[in-house]
Amino acid sequence: MTTAIPYLCVQDAAGALDFYVRAFGATETMRLSEPDGKVGHAEIEIDGARIMLSDEYPDYGVLSPKTLGGAGMSIHLNVNDVDAFAARAVAAGATLKKPAEDQFYGERTAKLEDPFGHSWQVTTTIEEVSVEEMQRRYDALMKG
Repeated sequence: MTTAIPYLCVQDAAGALDFYVRAFGATETMRLSEPDGKVGHAEIEIDGARIMLSDEYPDYGVLSPKTLGGAGMSIHLNVNDVDAFAARAVAAGATLKKPAEDQFYGERTAKLEDPFGHSWQVTTTIEEVSVEEMQRRYDALMKG
């Protein structure tokens, strides 16, 4: 089985690790630090999902969304209770970009931005929806 693992680049990886523990309930599973404290590689788990991260390394083209002026992707994270997850994240310093709402595709979804510039689409599955039903609902939505 192939697994995709997000690898985040941030300014202040040590601060990001602390934030993800407080805001997202993450567990830090490893950290490789340089003598000056710069994080060369770290791993966390959020509700069983593994995510890797490091500080910036401009000489190697490893740049954060803050340096680049935004992130070109969003992390989709399915959790047990999106409302509680989003509230905890906002209390810890995340920005709520879109409050949790039930979606046509069977998920309750909120959009957050962490203080390091990464976008998170956090969801809780509320119903199983077939592709055919999802398309029917999408068509209805597009008709207005």
